[in-house]
Parts: sequence; structure tokens; C-alpha cells
Amino acid sequence: MNILGIETSCDETSASIVRDGREVLSNVVATSLKEHQKFGGIIPEIASRRQLEYINIVTAKALEDAGLKISDIDAVAVTRNPGLIGSLLVGITFAHSMAYALKKPLIHVNHIHAHIYANYLVEKGSSRFRTIYKELELPAIGLVVSGGHSSLFNIKDFNTFGVIGQTRDDAAGEAYDKVARILNLGYPGGPVIDKLARSVGENELRFPKANLEGTHDFSFSGVKTAVLYHTQKYAGTEGYSINKVAAAFQESVISVLAEKSIKACLKRKSSTLLVGGGVAANSGLRERLNTLAAKSGILVSFPSMSLCMDNAAMVAGLAYAQKR
Repeated sequence: MNILGIETSCDETSASIVRDGREVLSNVVATSLKEHQKFGGIIPEIASRRQLEYINIVTAKALEDAGLKISDIDAVAVTRNPGLIGSLLVGITFAHSMAYALKKPLIHVNHIHAHIYANYLVEKGSSRFRTIYKELELPAIGLVVSGGHSSLFNIKDFNTFGVIGQTRDDAAGEAYDKVARILNLGYPGGPVIDKLARSVGENELRFPKANLEGTHDFSFSGVKTAVLYHTQKYAGTEGYSINKVAAAFQESVISVLAEKSIKACLKRKSSTLLVGGGVAANSGLRERLNTLAAKSGILVSFPSMSLCMDNAAMVAGLAYAQKR
């Protein structure tokens, strides 16, 4: 079965064709990121206007890359929620029209759940081609960390995602972007902070962690504020180091994400942890989770780097799994 996926929940416009819920035949992503960078964040109107311009183009390219005709599509999948209202409307309207014209089924997909499913996808030419369904068995614990979301799920099957923890304020990716703004590092903040943090060895600087004992919830507004106060007090003084500030901030965030995820697995006796979302590309988080998971006998999985970001392949893949 060839499913055409459409993803327009934020600033990306993506179309993808996935065969049998696993093999990515094509995955085209157009972004308006450069237009948002000067504002330090996503401007919803700019995003939806560009998506109106791109949606036909990326869909045609996805078909071309897959070597298929529109008549070869068996179903259409689209992100229904969550996301920016104007952006979601572009994708949903396009997908509804496409499915109606083709007389094919239309499948609505939750964007956050799709980030988890990205772990089951295999891209063309990838060495990751393996019996993923057997290795990543359900039930499992899922961690989604991105610019808009930081959530833990108890996943019984691909139709049942129970929320067991979520952020009470800033999402992890949002905190990265805000700290990058405080440090004048540009937008988006995640990649540059991760790069600076990797350059630091021993670091005496520490920022607080919101452990929120007794829950699987997260809170990142406190560490963001601690970075702000530290910068206001010490920037320009001897010994002040942006690299060390970035490293201390990242340590605070990833330690909480990793520790709570492993605790959730142990509490629910789950041997599998599935990670997704843009922050899943963070090298510090990957290293920490791999280390803690190995000590606890837990299999942790991350999507390929390209599938951590918003994309339509994860939408098409989850649609297949939910309708099997």
C-alpha cells in the first residue's frame, strides 16, 4: 500500500510516500525558516502563506522521487492536530481535496504520535534496514521533545497513546530557542547550543533542575530564567563563558528528560523507549539516554536525523499502522 502523507503543522511543508507503513519512497520538505529567523521565531501568517505556495510543488516532487503516478496512491494521510491553525488548514484542505478527487481513503493523524512512529521508518539506502517491528515491540514508553512539545506516553498500540507526563510551561525546544535569544546565538537555538556544549569539558557552572518529584512532568522555564539572571549579572566579566552557560543549560535539560524517561520505563516495566521530535537530534540527549538505557536493560530508539524534524513520512507511516 502506497500512502501519500501531508504535513503542514508548523513552518514546514512536506509530502511523502511510504510503502506498507515502513519504506520511505520519497520525503520532500520545504521550509520557510530563513524568513522567520529575523523575527527569532515562527510567524504563523508567513508560514501558512508559504505553505499555500509550496504544497502542490512538494507533492509533485514526492511523486517524482518515488517514481509513481498519482493513480498509484492508495490513501492520503494528513496531520490534523496539533499545530498552527492556518498551517493545518492548508494541509487538511489539500489532503481532503486530493482524497476526494482520487476517490481514496483519507486518514487524519496526530502530529506528536507521528514523531514516535518515525522510529519504524526506513529510508532509501539506509543501513537501518532491519526487522524493526520485531525489535521495537509494543507496549513501549514514548518521549516526544520538540519546539512545541515535551511529553511522555505509555504506548499500548499505534492507536493508543496515553499521556503520562508533559511540560507544565516551556517545551524543551522552546527553552533552547529562548536561551539562544538571551545569549544572542540566533534562531533556532537547539543546534548551536548543542555545538557549544560539546566544546566544553569540565564545567563548574550548574543551573537548577525542576525534578517535580512524584510525577513524569517537565518544567523548563526555571532554568531559562536562571540563564537570564546569570547572563545579566556576569556577561562581560572575567571568567564568563557563553560556551559554559550553554553546556550548563543543556545539562539541566537533558538530565531531566533522560532520567524521567528511564524512570517511566522502569515503573511500567517497559523494555522499549521510543524518542521523537526535533530535540531527539540533540547529541547530548542521545548520549545520555543511550548510557542510562544500557544500564537499565532498556532498548532506546531514535529516528534518523532527517526524520526527527517535521516531515510527512512519519504521517504516512502512522496512518498505515493505525488502519491495519
